[in-house]
Amino acid sequence: MNVLMLHNSYQFRGGEDESFESEVRMLRAEGHTVETIHINNAQIESAGKIHVAIQSLWSSNSYDLVDRKLQETKFDVLHVQNFFPLLSPSVYYAAKKHGVAVVQTLRNYRLLCPNVYFFRDGHVCEDCMGKVFKYPGVLHGCYRGSRMASAAVAAMTAFHTIKGTWLNAVDLYIALTDFVRDKFIEGGFPPDKLVVKSNIVFPDPGCGDGEGGYALFVGRLSPEKGLETLLQAWKLLKRDWTLKIVGEGPLSPLVEAFCAERGEVEWLGALSRADIGRVMGAAKVLVFPSEWYETFGRVAIESFAAGTPVIASRLGAMAEVGEAMRTGLLFNPGDPEDLAEKLSWILDNPVQVAAMRVAARERYETKYTMHENCRVLIQAYDTARQKSLSARS
Repeated sequence: MNVLMLHNSYQFRGGEDESFESEVRMLRAEGHTVETIHINNAQIESAGKIHVAIQSLWSSNSYDLVDRKLQETKFDVLHVQNFFPLLSPSVYYAAKKHGVAVVQTLRNYRLLCPNVYFFRDGHVCEDCMGKVFKYPGVLHGCYRGSRMASAAVAAMTAFHTIKGTWLNAVDLYIALTDFVRDKFIEGGFPPDKLVVKSNIVFPDPGCGDGEGGYALFVGRLSPEKGLETLLQAWKLLKRDWTLKIVGEGPLSPLVEAFCAERGEVEWLGALSRADIGRVMGAAKVLVFPSEWYETFGRVAIESFAAGTPVIASRLGAMAEVGEAMRTGLLFNPGDPEDLAEKLSWILDNPVQVAAMRVAARERYETKYTMHENCRVLIQAYDTARQKSLSARS
């Protein structure tokens, strides 16, 4: 299979970048040919807001870039990981010009929600669900805290909804979980164009032993990740235990102040992927307290690969990926008392936690390794090619 894979990454390195790179490595390791176009949102800072708004609606530069690439090389599939905002949906039409099948991975909820999270003012928000022009997101300035920028996002999704882009220019969408697939069906996307394929962790980071004994948080330090709930729970815990926090983000000052106040809490900042794997393997438990509809929860799978159980919010895809009382525990999202209770259970039940370590690693080995995942992806590509051919005939 010859694949052209596109990705527009954010300014900070995150799970989407890791997943994009893992899929490229996986396909190549399985003998497929993959070329990539990868641009970064750091370019936004040097461009005016109006220019960025126009780019997100239709980027002629990206259309021309893909058009030239498809003239030079024959590809079976154009696989778009993320197009927003610098690539834009124009790339779909460049592929259609050449009869190349188009696959779009749904790594966030951008097509349904201007701020991608279904999360506003500290709670889940679905006010824009089902609306062609997502005016609630504009009124609340949900994208970058700006009504003007939010209007640009809403205009982009509305324009391409009316144009029929989402229905006709994309042959197949890949949702990361059944929860995400169901959300997009609720938002008006056709069920026959939505398949489920999970993320992977590749290469295998190896299984740890939990000998560090600490609790661990890994992720962007931002409100939707539930970090404030974790810190409140830690105050309630009142146990002799260490918490380590990995990541950076807008809540970094809050974390820094909390660590200064609580000597048992350590902020490690941003770490390399190899160092994160090492820290995960030595942890007793990973805490995944996110308060938005995570599309997958890659950090949980990384923890399973390391053999480390996960305490996760009972919300959306997180509840689907985990398995309560087997690979970890679930708690009520945004509830520090419930989270503190689950943390205490981990400390008080070492035998059960040891069994969870085994189950977590087994779950990784049976569901999230390379070969099966690659088979599902190639099957998705074949389906997209059949749909593309049928649409042209």
